Amino acid sequence: MLEQVEKVIKAIRPAIQADEGDIELVSVDEATGVVTVELMGACVTCPASTQTLKAGTCQAQRRHGQRHSRRL
Repeated sequence: MLEQVEKVIKAIRPAIQADEGDIELVSVDEATGVVTVELMGACVTCPASTQTLKAGTCQAQRRHGQRHSRRL
């Protein structure tokens, strides 16, 4: 699971960085499937960051043939 999460983060990072932000993987709990990330830079104060993160990760997961969560 960790490898899959890292692939998704790698796929969405350029788009986040293009808007002066960044994303860092904090932890992956394989037992529960909970992934914790930290948004940095411009993402911290952006009111749309949660929606952007959800849309970007779901799209990236689908491209990699992975199941995506509906909860952030």
